[in-house]
Amino acid sequence: MRLWTLHPQYLDAKGLVALWREALLAQKVLQGATRGYRHHPQLHRFRQQRDPVAVVGVYLRGVAEQARQRGYKFDETKIISSGRATNMAATRGQLRYEWEHLKKKLRVRDRAKFRETRSIESPEPHPLFTIVPGEIEPWEIRP
Repeated sequence: MRLWTLHPQYLDAKGLVALWREALLAQKVLQGATRGYRHHPQLHRFRQQRDPVAVVGVYLRGVAEQARQRGYKFDETKIISSGRATNMAATRGQLRYEWEHLKKKLRVRDRAKFRETRSIESPEPHPLFTIVPGEIEPWEIRP
């Protein structure tokens, strides 16, 4: 499971669809509606929020918006919105780490998307996140 800090515009088609599925799974986990993935590190930052389900709903809406812009039809009725959510802080180090990680994936999986994004120095975050100074998040699993 990877819930990218990066804006979904940088993902290739396969990555965007995977993100949608994984964020829907995260929503189920945060609702307590599944037994698997309950301790997945990617969920740590969502669990720290006052209303994790609302926050993941905002996250999903950002993914759905990108899908709409590409002409995809994600079923947005699956998004549970239990309230309002404010932006979450994410560190610049985390954003940079994910950017390098994604570029490696794109180099192998989608050369056209890689060429389209490789010259970007400062990628935008997903609209849910406000970038703050800091290193890679402690919950991030690095190889």
